[in-house]
Amino acid sequence: MSFAERVNWLRLTRTDGIGPVTFRRLIARYGDAALALDRVREFTNSARRIRVPTRADAEAELDAADRVGARAIALCEEDYPSLLREIPDAPPMLFVVGDANLFARRSIAIVGARNASLAGRKMAATLAADLGAAGVAIVSGLARGIDGAAHEASLATGAIAAVAGGVDVIYPPEHGELMRNIAERGAIVSERAPGAQPTARDFPRRNRLISGLSLGVIVVEAAARSGTLITARCALEQGRDVFAVPGSPIDPRAAGANRLLQQGAGLITCATDVLEAIATPLGRNGGLARFQFDEDALGGNADVHQTADDDPRRREIRNVVLDLLGPTPAYRDDILRAVDEPASLVLDALVELTLAGDIDEREGGAFVRVNF
Repeated sequence: MSFAERVNWLRLTRTDGIGPVTFRRLIARYGDAALALDRVREFTNSARRIRVPTRADAEAELDAADRVGARAIALCEEDYPSLLREIPDAPPMLFVVGDANLFARRSIAIVGARNASLAGRKMAATLAADLGAAGVAIVSGLARGIDGAAHEASLATGAIAAVAGGVDVIYPPEHGELMRNIAERGAIVSERAPGAQPTARDFPRRNRLISGLSLGVIVVEAAARSGTLITARCALEQGRDVFAVPGSPIDPRAAGANRLLQQGAGLITCATDVLEAIATPLGRNGGLARFQFDEDALGGNADVHQTADDDPRRREIRNVVLDLLGPTPAYRDDILRAVDEPASLVLDALVELTLAGDIDEREGGAFVRVNF
């Protein structure tokens, strides 16, 4: 990818109202980011002027990445993590510090409580070390507790940290040395711009990266209501395995993990349990080196010169989709099943309604109606 193409991909990624699902549809429809940027404003109404970052904005972000030793890797490039590429809301652009070759290895996520017990930390470290010795990279979120223990134990064998802020932003503060060690010996990944401070909404988005980068997720201690369970939910939605380490029923830090086991998560007590479970690939797509759009599903041969309002049928489909949506998030696949029209036209309607400000794209490829 040329520098100019990378700039345009980043501009489209950062354009108001365009999430990962909408981004994919725009690229499928128009072929490249430059043309998509030129056509984006066709779908906006006079009451909503979306902000499209300038070339200078995108170049400044890429320059900031260079200054902190990060690479910007696009979804279409060979060294983009192949597992992450499979999820429907994979970030169009990732910033990576460290060894991107780790993404080619089998990987498992280990996550859990921030206020973890000593036993929980020891279990996380043991699993990470033993899986690492078997050639498995360990993914986690650089949080306190279980995450930190898993990262520390996998530094020598392959540690991958998915962070909520920029790849250069130390969070939590006490993990500064750990983050530097991962940058030198493993890899740090983020979809946020370098220098971006993490906000509350960034952590659930980060959680989908943790599971998306992994064949499966191991939960070691989690309360009944915790961010760890969001990661487990993301894994299930992405078709990844979910494992849990059983804990004492009188320890509230084990309530979430025990509940996952009741619901069918794989019970593990050692690394061998995990290695046996992932021995059979999860319907891998043959390790495609390049990102490929499904032309039949995405309508890649659509007329790129057709505007949003010049076809009565397209207007009708937009109205049908809009009527189906409300304040409760609805996932793309559910919308496609509910609307008895070609998938390519329904996906076009989602793009057009998003850019018009009638609906918003949320985490996980879900959409909500915002204009009633």
